[in-house]
Amino acid sequence: MPLDADRQKAMKFQHPEFIPVAAYFLPAVWMKYREKLEPILARHPVLFGPAPTSPRDYDAVGGTYVAGHHRDEWGCVWENVTTGMESIVKQHPVPTRADVRRLKAPPPLDNFKHGFMYLRLGDLRGFEELMIDFAEEPPELKQLIDTVLDHNRQTLERVLGREQPPGLLGFGDDLGMQKGLAMGPHKWRQWLKPCFARIYGRCHEAGFDVYMHTDGCIWEIIPDLIECGVNVLNPQIRANGLDNLVRTCKGKVCVNLDLDRQLFPFCTPSEIDRHVRECVEALGSPEGGLWLVAEIAQDIPLENIEAIAVALEKYRTWFK
Repeated sequence: MPLDADRQKAMKFQHPEFIPVAAYFLPAVWMKYREKLEPILARHPVLFGPAPTSPRDYDAVGGTYVAGHHRDEWGCVWENVTTGMESIVKQHPVPTRADVRRLKAPPPLDNFKHGFMYLRLGDLRGFEELMIDFAEEPPELKQLIDTVLDHNRQTLERVLGREQPPGLLGFGDDLGMQKGLAMGPHKWRQWLKPCFARIYGRCHEAGFDVYMHTDGCIWEIIPDLIECGVNVLNPQIRANGLDNLVRTCKGKVCVNLDLDRQLFPFCTPSEIDRHVRECVEALGSPEGGLWLVAEIAQDIPLENIEAIAVALEKYRTWFK
């Protein structure tokens, strides 16, 4: 993805003029609030850009955000009960180790989907079976990881053949749970760190920087992700804690901080202002190293959506 000047400078710790900020809506937000969102967007063009030139389709949604069943290229069946929200995998195509031995990867993709490595393993095996594999370390675990890694490497070559450096390649894989890594940092370093190192190392070899989104509590392996080649890390503040992110990230890697989605539905506008300010004071610096992003879901009141926009526009100028 191309970067504007401030994002590039913030990523490289080269004194951006503003802290880069962003906010985006889940499809369910548009479906719930519809035209009520338009005045908020109009008041904050710095954050949301100019108004569209044609009427907006508030019900525009596709893929796995549509209610129903969806089968992906690996044979995983995703189920969704609410259009506008993301679905989850409910049917796993390789529930036994014998199935792993018969697994054939699909053709490489044109782009990386969210959950391309660790989550893909769980989608294929099922969470409990995958955790047993990590505990017992059967030969099928290596076979499964090798199959998924090889598919990702082929997909990466297709991406690299299409993109021109320099640029930022984006990846997403939720490595953590609410309070830690499911398999623990030792197993992650043994089995998964080499996978990310190979993929991200190839990106750097081709002249690209690496952006990684990863939900959950992952602060224990942030130094490892930096070693693997991550240039911009997109972690959640609630799961990791601000102090842990300051200790592991500040001055070491650019953070696109995922602001507190679990706070936004229940707090006051003044608490949102305080939250954003605390994050900027703790993780920001005149040199850069910080972006801010807010995911807006349908459980956030309209006044808090406005407060998020106000706070992001206010604190992006903190170091001017």
